[in-house]
Amino acid sequence: MGIRIEAEVSYPVNDEVERVLGLAEAVGEPVTVTFVWEGGRPLLHGVLVPAATLALWEHWAPTAYPAGHRAEGPELAHPEEFGPFTLFRRRVGGRTAVARDGVVVAELLDPAEAHWLEEQARNVRQGFMDPKQKAAFEEFLARQAERGEQ
Repeated sequence: MGIRIEAEVSYPVNDEVERVLGLAEAVGEPVTVTFVWEGGRPLLHGVLVPAATLALWEHWAPTAYPAGHRAEGPELAHPEEFGPFTLFRRRVGGRTAVARDGVVVAELLDPAEAHWLEEQARNVRQGFMDPKQKAAFEEFLARQAERGEQ
């Protein structure tokens, strides 16, 4: 993944969650983050992927991430707010959408899913030619001499 920033966030100390969410939005690159919650909640490791980057990956990835046998635990019914950011945890798939002023600016993905999506998107995109490029390449190949004629 492009820029790799490791951030460890405790809640609610010094608005760290709000700062790291703002960082992910500002850099426009995936940010690997670990949330350390108070009260014994389990650590949450993930990759904050800006919405535009995620849309690009999902455009090029040929299929959805194979979820496997992820157990979905009970989630809180209400979104969590951190300053201007609101986190919406999806019960299916385990993603968390990060919204600011009603607009999704990033999603928190499992690191394995983020890596898989990025790899799939890169592999498909590298093999893709737009229609004009494909037509020009086919014309180029048609003008090449046969192997025996060289």
